[in-house]
Amino acid sequence: MSTDQIRYDILARDALRGVLRQVLTDTAARGLPGEHHFYITFHTQTEGVKLSPRLIAQYPEEMTIILQHQFWDLRVSDDHFEVGLSFNGIPERLVVPFAAIRSFFDPSVQFGLQFETAEARPADEETGAAAPPPGKLAAPAREDAAKTAEPAKSGDGDEPPTGGDKPPGSGQGAEVVRLDRFRKK
Repeated sequence: MSTDQIRYDILARDALRGVLRQVLTDTAARGLPGEHHFYITFHTQTEGVKLSPRLIAQYPEEMTIILQHQFWDLRVSDDHFEVGLSFNGIPERLVVPFAAIRSFFDPSVQFGLQFETAEARPADEETGAAAPPPGKLAAPAREDAAKTAEPAKSGDGDEPPTGGDKPPGSGQGAEVVRLDRFRKK
């Protein structure tokens, strides 16, 4: 098998992160249109993530935030976004690099993106390239889409963050775009 010297997987991942960046940029400028709202899941230990010690203790590995009714001061740059959210009535400021994001889901239109982050893909010892995680080569079934955005409910009112809730309408399935679809099997 020939070596992919162009690295289409990285180009596709960056292009999909560009979609997310543009959606957040538009939301920061104009607010959320219609019924759109977002579930964003990210690794809390990725370099550049800034959370309070309280949130890090509660979510030591991964966290899902919801941008819907009660968020403020959304700012988007080339490599990260910042947003204010309320957790149990306590305002918090979060900084999330795009490289930390694992998934993005907009249940109002059943659209989702799933990313493999550096933490999820150990490097191949021989080539130094990131190896796909075990069991992640097949495209996900539609019902797996809800798993991409199982929220630790936050930022949506003063409800306490809890794990295991599914996004509204997740039983209907969503189209989740995964880079694995484009890799050679």
